[in-house]
Amino acid sequence: MTRSVQALAYARPSALESTDSGRRLGLETAQGLTPRGAEARPGFFSGFLAEPQAAAGGLLAVADVAAARYHQRTRPGSLDPVVTGNGDRLRFESFSGCGGVYARLDVLDEGLGGTETGHGTTHVDVNDPLREALSRMTGDEPLHLRVGPEELAVTTLAGAVVEKKVPLPDRWLRGFAEAQVASARFDLRAELTGPEAVRFLRSLPRAQSRGRAPLWIVPSGRALRPTTRPGPGAVCLPGPDRLVALERVLRHATGLRVYGPVPDGAAAASAWEVTLPGMRLTLTLSPDPARGFSGEGGVLEALATEEAAQDAELVAVLLAWEPRIDPAELAARAGLTVDRVRAALTRLGTAGRVGYDVADASFFHRELPYDADRAERHNPRLVDARRLVAKGAVELDGRLATVTSEERRYRVRESDGVLSCTCRWWADHQGRRGPCKHALAVRMVRSGAVVADTAPGAVR
Repeated sequence: MTRSVQALAYARPSALESTDSGRRLGLETAQGLTPRGAEARPGFFSGFLAEPQAAAGGLLAVADVAAARYHQRTRPGSLDPVVTGNGDRLRFESFSGCGGVYARLDVLDEGLGGTETGHGTTHVDVNDPLREALSRMTGDEPLHLRVGPEELAVTTLAGAVVEKKVPLPDRWLRGFAEAQVASARFDLRAELTGPEAVRFLRSLPRAQSRGRAPLWIVPSGRALRPTTRPGPGAVCLPGPDRLVALERVLRHATGLRVYGPVPDGAAAASAWEVTLPGMRLTLTLSPDPARGFSGEGGVLEALATEEAAQDAELVAVLLAWEPRIDPAELAARAGLTVDRVRAALTRLGTAGRVGYDVADASFFHRELPYDADRAERHNPRLVDARRLVAKGAVELDGRLATVTSEERRYRVRESDGVLSCTCRWWADHQGRRGPCKHALAVRMVRSGAVVADTAPGAVR
């Protein structure tokens, strides 16, 4: 697994302080992107939170996921959460070290007391002393939140005094994009009241035995119940222990919404959203605790065509940190079809430039502060497909195609726009984890892609 190291530089540690007028939570920011371009320490918000304890619990839950590895727990991983200001809300996002759980806390307009936020994206410092202080919060004291440096600090603090160096795996970067693509296919499958939500979540088993079939959740009257077989309205819950971070906010929960795709019998990703006063905390789970989002392959079709790349460049210019992106409106402004805009948004998702909110059923704009091109350059199937094209390994014959790889010949067939293949990958997954490298290579050739054989290594 390819890894890089990212340095997050903060002016000082984030801290929770007591004052005569209540508590002050100062969250320090690292370098980020705003409408004005890159800034060393952007500021997004300063104001009182409507529900201090619920917000503290939600922020801790996002930090819990960032510090967790739900699979192969011996290697801890931790990356400070990402915060995005969308004008009417703050979004705090993180990914687990194993790449299988995506967490997001949306602090909405009512949770921010009606105070507008700035626009942009950056990392926010959540250190161990801050976590301990937030965990000890009690009572109903007012909480003033500041995201970014104080006005005085902007001019008086020269250079970073706190620096964190964190590993940034390529699979973690790809996971953001894959989670967004998976979520865009979800529908609301179940909804519980606050008391029922607490009862259900606390009744779940703490672990799933290795090798056992995934757990499924089905509606049962006004409640939900676990089962081993998917039925009408069922939602997959692989690794119920991966929902443990939701316990941080259960005493504030006003409801639970569960999202997932139409069940087809195979394990699938799902999203679990706890509604809070003025906030939403959502955990999105990969289809298998032992499998992160990075290998799901949902973005590969969009990455395989030059048309999507050109459309993405055009659509990116039209984004302005909107909390809700309307593909139809974008299509009208860009002069493209809605399908092409959706493909462009998928491609932008691989660069961390858009996410998907299942509650609003819409994309939102953000700009993750890292080398976004890495996720595309180091996607194994995409890299191998480009090598096949560059070597001239694809022969077209109408709806059929032959791809030669390692002296073996694979047949790729197209039916209703979907490509199938005679390789082992297709036999194992039947397209549920995206196209194989042979189908991708065929898609590239049919779209007229020109690929130079510049990547090192041999096609496997």
